[in-house]
Amino acid sequence: MTAYVRVGPREKRAAPAAPAPDLPLGQILEEDCVAAMARLPEASVDMVFADPPYNLQLGGDLFRPEGGLVDAVDDAWDKFATFADYDAFTRAWLKEARRILKPNGTLWVIGSYHNIFRVGAALQDAGYWILNDIIWRKSNPMPNFRGTRFTNAHETLIWASRSEDSRYTFNYRAMKALNDELQMRSDWLLPICSGGERVKDGGAKAHPTQKPESLLYRVMLACTHPGDVVLDPFFGTGTTGAVARRLGRQWIGIEREKRYVRVARERIESTLELDESAMKTMTSKRTQPRVPFGTLVEIGLIQPGTVLTDTKRRWQARVRADGSIEMGAEAGSIHRIGALAQGAPACNGWAFWHFEEAGGLAPLDALRQRYLLTLD
Repeated sequence: MTAYVRVGPREKRAAPAAPAPDLPLGQILEEDCVAAMARLPEASVDMVFADPPYNLQLGGDLFRPEGGLVDAVDDAWDKFATFADYDAFTRAWLKEARRILKPNGTLWVIGSYHNIFRVGAALQDAGYWILNDIIWRKSNPMPNFRGTRFTNAHETLIWASRSEDSRYTFNYRAMKALNDELQMRSDWLLPICSGGERVKDGGAKAHPTQKPESLLYRVMLACTHPGDVVLDPFFGTGTTGAVARRLGRQWIGIEREKRYVRVARERIESTLELDESAMKTMTSKRTQPRVPFGTLVEIGLIQPGTVLTDTKRRWQARVRADGSIEMGAEAGSIHRIGALAQGAPACNGWAFWHFEEAGGLAPLDALRQRYLLTLD
C-alpha cells in the first residue's frame, strides 16, 4: 500500500506505510455505531462516509394517485422522540468519528432537509471545517404524491475536514477528467438507486434509502487513494464497502440491523475489484515528477533546431542542444523566453510553446506527458 503526505488540498507520495494496527478491515461490526467507533484506535481512518438516520418525522402513510402505498421510511431506526434526542445522537457519533479520523482525514455526511441543517451545525460545533456542500440532484426523483409541496429532488452532502488546519486530499485532476475536462461543480446530477442495482431481500428492496454506487464512487475518487481506510458508521446494505472494494480502498462497516448485515456481506463478496491498470487516475500536475525540458532533448523526444511557436504563430523560438531555446538575440529556458515574448512577468512554457505535429500544433506538455508514461 502507498501512503500519501497531504499538503493542503494536494498530495505527494511518501514512503510506504503499514495500516494502523488493530483495525477490523473488511469487516462489518454488528452494533451501535458510537460504541463500535469508541473501540477503534485514535487517528486511524482516512475518510468517514456517514448516511445517518434522517429523522423523517413522517405524518402517516403516503399513497400514490392510483391508491398504492408508498414504501417510505418507517423503520424504528429512523425514529427519535424529540429533536433534542436526535441532536444528542448526532453529537455523539460525530465526536467519535472525529477522534478516529487522521489529522488530514475528511468526513462526508448526507441528509435531507429533515436533518442536514442540524447535522451541519453539530459538526461545526464539534470542530470540523466545512469544505463544500454538495447537492445531489436526482435525475429520477420520487414525485410529491400529495401535490402539497415542490418535488423533493435533491439531497445534500457536507464534505468537511477534521479541522481547519487539515491538509486534506482532493484529487482535482481526477474529478476534472471524470467531468469531461471541466471543473467538477458542487451540484451532481445522478440517478437514484433503482433497477438491478437495488439490493433485494426476499423479492422486496432490502433497504429504503440505499444510495447509488455512482455517488460513493465519486466521493471516494475525489478524496481518497488506493489503500486508504474508509469507515461507514451506518453501513446499511454495504454500498460503501462494495465501492471501496471496487476501487481498492480498505473499508470498515458498522451496522446494528442484522438483516442489513447479511445482504451487505453477500453483496460485497460478489463485487469485482478493478485491476491495477484501471485504478490509475489523473493526478495534479503539482504531484508529477519534475521534468526538465532538456531531458526531452537528451532522449530525442524533440530535436535541437526544432522551431517552437505559440498557438497564433506570433512568436518563434528555436530549440538548442542544451535544452534552452533562442528567440532572436535572447536565449534561456522555455519559461523565461515565453515570458519575454509576451512582456509578462512569468510564463508556463510547457503550455505556451507548441511544435508542429501531424499537420497541426501540439503543446510541449504533450511531449512531457509521453515521457511521464514511460516512467510508470
